[in-house]
Amino acid sequence: MRQLLSTLSLVVLLQCLPIKAIAQQNNSSVSEPSPDYIQQVVDAKLMSNFADGNFYGERWLDRAQLATIMVKAFGLDKRQEALQEKLVVVADVPPSHWAFTDIQVVLKTNIMRGYRGNMFFPNQKVSRAEGLAIFAQAYGVFQFSDRTVDELLSPYPDSKLIPGWARKAIATVVAEKFVNIQDGKIAPLKPMTRGDMAFVLSKYLQRKRPQPDTPKVPPAPNSFPSPE
Repeated sequence: MRQLLSTLSLVVLLQCLPIKAIAQQNNSSVSEPSPDYIQQVVDAKLMSNFADGNFYGERWLDRAQLATIMVKAFGLDKRQEALQEKLVVVADVPPSHWAFTDIQVVLKTNIMRGYRGNMFFPNQKVSRAEGLAIFAQAYGVFQFSDRTVDELLSPYPDSKLIPGWARKAIATVVAEKFVNIQDGKIAPLKPMTRGDMAFVLSKYLQRKRPQPDTPKVPPAPNSFPSPE
């Protein structure tokens, strides 16, 4: 009798295992909640989730995606330079490309630049140095002295890896506390992920948010002005 019960229990367990595996597989496709800073950026419509409802913050950004984000975040298409009718010719971004209009805008406004041979490389992955520098270009690079740039970047042990062309721009975003520092490092040569950019944009949105007006305090009755 005891052996019969053990056998039945084993059969039931084996029958339940495939069901449990299927349930776990189905649950893996359910949308997971995003960190607050990602949700802020999605709500502001500067970036969006994929069709399955997930953000996938670990995925890398490419240059076409970055161009589109910059246009949305800074309204670059409203700038005077962007309204020029003459197109910038880039051999690898035809008018049929999904980001053609936004790439034209970032090129006309000099927020991003092409490469020699009139190439943009829209599918090329963006490093953190490039992504942060391009964000700073749209935001407005502070004209720090070389000494100030060195002082701002010196606390980070990998700051010497920042390319010379990006140092002043990255010093700007570091000074504004827009950068998600990774283990005490800027990690300029790592690929920039969607999560990295969402963090920067969330800090920018916080900076843009208008501060509440300070209420005016009425003067006390029968008060006299203070002597100068």
